[in-house]
Amino acid sequence: MRVIVVGAGVVGTMHAWHAVERGHEVVQIERESEARGASLRNFGQIWVSGRAGGEELDTALRARELWEGIGARVPELGFRAIGSLTPVRTELELAVAEAALTRDDAAERGYKLLTADEARGINPALRGDFLAALWCERDAAVEPRTAQLALKEALLASGRYTFLGGREVRDVVGEGAVRDDHGDVHRGDVVVFCTGAWLGGLVRELAPDLPVRRVRLQMMQTEPLGETLTTSVADADSFRYYPAYAGGALDALNGGQDQTPTAAAHKMQLLMVQRRDGGLTIGDTHEYEHPFRFDVEEEPYEHVAAVAESFLGRPLPKIRRRWAGVYAQCVDKSRVVHREQVQAGVWLVTGPGGRGMTCSPAIAEKTANELGW
Repeated sequence: MRVIVVGAGVVGTMHAWHAVERGHEVVQIERESEARGASLRNFGQIWVSGRAGGEELDTALRARELWEGIGARVPELGFRAIGSLTPVRTELELAVAEAALTRDDAAERGYKLLTADEARGINPALRGDFLAALWCERDAAVEPRTAQLALKEALLASGRYTFLGGREVRDVVGEGAVRDDHGDVHRGDVVVFCTGAWLGGLVRELAPDLPVRRVRLQMMQTEPLGETLTTSVADADSFRYYPAYAGGALDALNGGQDQTPTAAAHKMQLLMVQRRDGGLTIGDTHEYEHPFRFDVEEEPYEHVAAVAESFLGRPLPKIRRRWAGVYAQCVDKSRVVHREQVQAGVWLVTGPGGRGMTCSPAIAEKTANELGW
């Protein structure tokens, strides 16, 4: 087959990967010279721990398996099976962590409740005060700024892959065919649009009632920490945003322990992961009201930095970068992704939300299976 993939973020690139792996020819078209969206502007976490049970967890676990296999073949991805720790400081937070251990799928996630000393044994950089920590062995990480480039180089080496950057697809001109803004027509057996948060223009024409919204995040990255942060780290506010923790213990936390005003206003949680250069990526916020502000606000950065420092027990290194990212999320957040045939031979795959980096290999694998690749 000849497969046309529109969009070179992680979801599109994983569709290209699966097609090439199955012996097909791929043309991947990207409107920027290289991807610049949410696939780069994220934590690079392969985040199994907080996923909803059922399809979402199954997708994340399969994706985790696929990431590890691809990472072994493409070391430049920087795949690391580092797990995650969520330190807790109050009895209400501890109750949510304890409740997570009672889930039927707790073992699949690698959940374990550790004492503070046990957590520091796994991650000695956590010198701050906390009661205990929820450990998730299945969480992992890759390098988001370079992952697509590494995958592209591996795809090019196959001899069955062509990358066309700096071209925006403007029209569908027949079954399995699109025209770009250079006037060139690209024909294949199937076209898959994986255009991320680009929901206007041609995407709106193809799917006018698309049940997907955009979400904006703020993040930052530090200079090298000077020691190894051996796991990803989240705070107990993350319990409020991941469906795995829903239930009576979380209701008690929400009812009995308010977030700080800044965290509540910006719908915040701490996520922290170390990059291969030693710097820390730290965030994040959630903004749902569109149109988004064009600027980033300082208070959320101050809050998340303070939480990170409280766990590390030391000041953060100098902040090197701050940025905002926008991703596409299904309005029904229980859906892993929106996959729709929008014309004969043309499919749209979008809306994984904060699951994009985690679940993309399995999302693309399912597309390939359903389309008979």
